[in-house]
Amino acid sequence: MHSISSLLYLTFLAVFTVSFAGGERFKEAPEFFNSPECLTIENDYDFVCSDKAIHVAMTLDAAYLRGSMAVILSVLQHSSCPQNIVFHFVTSKQSHRHQNYVASSFPYLKFRIYPYDVAAISGLISTSIRSALDSPLNYARNYLAEILPTCLSRVVYLDSDLILVDDISKLFSTHIPNDVVLAAPEYCNANFTTYFTPTFWSNPSLSITLSLNRRRPPCYFNTGVMVIELKKWREGDYTRKIIEWMELQKRIRIYELGSLPPFLLVFAGNIAPVDHRWNQHGLGGDNFRGLCRDLHPGPVSLLHWTNKYNICI
Repeated sequence: MHSISSLLYLTFLAVFTVSFAGGERFKEAPEFFNSPECLTIENDYDFVCSDKAIHVAMTLDAAYLRGSMAVILSVLQHSSCPQNIVFHFVTSKQSHRHQNYVASSFPYLKFRIYPYDVAAISGLISTSIRSALDSPLNYARNYLAEILPTCLSRVVYLDSDLILVDDISKLFSTHIPNDVVLAAPEYCNANFTTYFTPTFWSNPSLSITLSLNRRRPPCYFNTGVMVIELKKWREGDYTRKIIEWMELQKRIRIYELGSLPPFLLVFAGNIAPVDHRWNQHGLGGDNFRGLCRDLHPGPVSLLHWTNKYNICI
């Protein structure tokens, strides 16, 4: 299963990409149309703030551009209301040109580009166990509530190394209780202690964080697939809470794994759980040793590699 799903991803990329002497370009995707039962967004100029739209946030950068394009295509192909999907792309100011790839390959796509000041976050980033996790754009998910328009109340955040095989509207419509900010698939059988250093666990004033003010015991969740209530995020000032942990990390090394641990410290035990079918992750191996993970049982709606294009067999 690992090898089949990984080859599916690579094949998906290859079909959509045309190589040429100067590099790569992308084929133009067909236009996708709504089913008759879909709501109509009457004014196209209002789509960015439309409460009838399905809002998806992603980052665009050179290293994962092929993956991003494949994600977009897979979302549209499997949606019953593709004309109601709005993409919100966060990109570095130096990579603003990536919008041209999106516009030429998806001429009917509703999307907006949001330049992200990578210099502002670079000073907060600590080296991790994998260099790809140190990219400033990997931390853009921390700032979505500030980057995206304040008119947006909910968004699905997606990484660029996944493929959807189901209708994203089902994920977007996830029920989130009033006192909860985000939803994601949880993995409570994961060894939670491995995500933090002995320095963290040996300091009671730090380790107690994971037991204070939690709805239930904290579990690992992957931040590459999340449904986020942006208005609640802003009201709770959660960007500041995440940054505070990043600032502490710069003074005392309390974790090894990129942007994930601050999310666990702030949200683990306080999220709305989503069915595992929406994040069959680890298909490219884990982030520590590249080892393959066991697949969860049952049907799959989203395939997630979580390690750059490796193939598990």
